[in-house]
Amino acid sequence: MRTNKPKLTIVGAGPGDVELITLKAIKALESADVVLYDALVNEDLLQYAKQAQIIFVGKRFGCHAYSQDQINDLIVSMAKRYGHVVRLKGGDPFVFGRGSEEIEFAQKFDLETAIVPGISSALGVPASNGISLTQRRVAESFWVITGTTSDHKLSKDVALASQSSATVVILMGMNKLDEIISIYQNNRTDDLPVAIIQNGTKNTQKKAIGTISSISEMVKEQQLSSPAIIIIGEVVRNAPQLTAYIKEEYSEEEFVFQNLDLIG
Repeated sequence: MRTNKPKLTIVGAGPGDVELITLKAIKALESADVVLYDALVNEDLLQYAKQAQIIFVGKRFGCHAYSQDQINDLIVSMAKRYGHVVRLKGGDPFVFGRGSEEIEFAQKFDLETAIVPGISSALGVPASNGISLTQRRVAESFWVITGTTSDHKLSKDVALASQSSATVVILMGMNKLDEIISIYQNNRTDDLPVAIIQNGTKNTQKKAIGTISSISEMVKEQQLSSPAIIIIGEVVRNAPQLTAYIKEEYSEEEFVFQNLDLIG
């Protein structure tokens, strides 16, 4: 039986590390009657929703627990029946998270709505690995692009971004990696640095750091897969982890004399 006013709060859970969720998000979970959570959410965060019904509604490539229309209907029905529904989404709910669609749908049924931003993986994962998306004299801007559009194609923005000097962060792009590499080989140089990070900020994180010409082989060697983000640009060259990787691959003498151009 509903005890609270019907309400939907869209909450960003951050990139994966439970400590990267906001205080406001924790307060929303603590007040929730129902939590609908996604596949990319760290389930340890559900401990804050002690009084709530917990329902998994995650969508991953090739496997959907619920369709988006079903999720929309569930939000409304649960809010009208129980009260406060928290829709817990990985990263930030307004960065490829369809948060705005769910807010719009809920408002059609007179639900009170609120939004709690989260740290997007597009920002938090590179930063936690020492990669600065912008850097003086290196990159004046960055693009964040979906690797797979609603019609399951690579975004045309990848080709546009590849023609600039901007850092490019591609989410949901692992299944399009070969296509992305081909575009960059046509528009940029083979030695452009690339970092691919799987399960960023979690203790299960894996990564590969290479170049346009080498990254496919490195992904195979490291056995990387989704969920992962792809970071392309000169800023990757200056990440501390890249320097460490190079030192592991070469002797000290080789590192100094053969790789000065790679570390800038």
